[in-house]
Amino acid sequence: MAEQDVDRADNGTDAVHLTAPQNRLRRVIAGLVLWALRARWGLAAVVITANLSGLAVIVTELWLSNFFDKLGDDWLHTLTIVGIYPTIGFLVGVGLAIRDRNVYFGWLDQSRQPTPEEARRLLRLPLAITLRALAIWIPGVIVAAAVFTHVTPHDDRGVTAALFTIGALESAGITFLVVDRLIRPTIPVIARVLGATMHWSSSVLVRVVLSWAVAGALPMMMLIVVLADPASAAPDRIRTAIYLSAVGLAVGALATALLALAVASPIHILRQALDRITQGELNIRVPIGSTSEIGRLEHSVNELAANLRERQRMRDLFGRHVGPEVAARALAEQNVDLKGDVREVSALFVDVTGSVALATGLTPQEFVAKLNRLLTIVVSATEDNNGLVNKFEGDAALCIFGAPIALGDNATPALRAARRIRDEVLASGELDIGIGVARGQVFAGDVGADTRLEYTVIGDAVNEAARLTTEAKFAPRRILVSSSVIEAAAAHERAKWQHYQRIHLRGRAEPTSSWTDVDHADQVAG
Repeated sequence: MAEQDVDRADNGTDAVHLTAPQNRLRRVIAGLVLWALRARWGLAAVVITANLSGLAVIVTELWLSNFFDKLGDDWLHTLTIVGIYPTIGFLVGVGLAIRDRNVYFGWLDQSRQPTPEEARRLLRLPLAITLRALAIWIPGVIVAAAVFTHVTPHDDRGVTAALFTIGALESAGITFLVVDRLIRPTIPVIARVLGATMHWSSSVLVRVVLSWAVAGALPMMMLIVVLADPASAAPDRIRTAIYLSAVGLAVGALATALLALAVASPIHILRQALDRITQGELNIRVPIGSTSEIGRLEHSVNELAANLRERQRMRDLFGRHVGPEVAARALAEQNVDLKGDVREVSALFVDVTGSVALATGLTPQEFVAKLNRLLTIVVSATEDNNGLVNKFEGDAALCIFGAPIALGDNATPALRAARRIRDEVLASGELDIGIGVARGQVFAGDVGADTRLEYTVIGDAVNEAARLTTEAKFAPRRILVSSSVIEAAAAHERAKWQHYQRIHLRGRAEPTSSWTDVDHADQVAG
């Protein structure tokens, strides 16, 4: 399993930051890398060690093949001459590496993020140091081949030049891989500066080909050169070939293991992250550890999680506007048309009695607090009965049953919600209200401009509910319902209502027959 750290996601919530499991070897390597990054001599030590490893292979091969015996009595003088250039190259390499430490990692010493130019320059560091190492090696190869050929009559110039050239390429390859690994802890910082970036020299293809060259191709080429050396005796060649084979196997195993780890570890973390994202855990962040294709994939997974978090946030926001249950059902049903259609709904309107006097006698904060407590009751009762609180209009609220999701029976839940709202509001003793419920065909859908839409319902049933609400403020039970709602309700709910009276509603020519709920206290007393 991947380890977890808590990080801050883009939406301000705590994000689970997945990291690779840290075994002992990983901790040692990580410690060495961090030391090399922070120490003034760290980069120089890494670069010199990588180049000395290639030189050590060449010297050991020459020793096993009895090459130094061919130099004669003046071998010390010859080695001194040959060693002048490596010494100079060593000192120049150390000086340049120290300079590079200040140039490429100066922002790290200053405890700040790099500028975009500094970040891009750091990505070129492995290639830059590798090319410079080759530039220092090439004159040394020429000098060594020329001197050894001149002082050793039994030496083959091509063999000597080939051995030193292959050693130079081996050292350059190792230098690239080591420096590329060295800058990896800085990649998350670079990713924050440059975003999804990639450098061709750090691609998976380049790493695979270079690892193959360092671990297999170059040692094999050196083995071929040794076996083809006409100036060496057979026992010397066999002994040297065994040594090179052992070195090739060891380096090959190490390079293959490191390459496999470099690929498998982030892939494992990515799989863990994707598994958790598919399970709905969206606060996931994967550390970006390279500028290769894997780094781009890590960035894409983080973008995926961020986009899903944003979609979830928008869905929650939509749910707050239309109610979570209605929103979930609207998103789940493929045939729901939010653009608009005509349908039969039950409209419930709630309005506060004497709101002007209340607003005058209370501070704005106190009045809004009372309204919020009222609207909390309205929202809860409406959503529990599969309705939609369509809009708040100051101290009033319009609730719809049957849109955007059609209900087989939208009258019964509307009547249940009306009774519950009235009972809970009056029981609180804070406000007096009127509730009107009507039923009929309305247009339900988006209304507005292309840049600003609002889901609403328009129709006579809404107007009738609003007019009934005005009259309900003076009704004893504070609820008035049109006959169409009672007729459409279930029998058990219809039994809880009684005819109230015929009322002339404003804007209507004919009187409207209204109903109110039965007062069970009066029934018991009777």
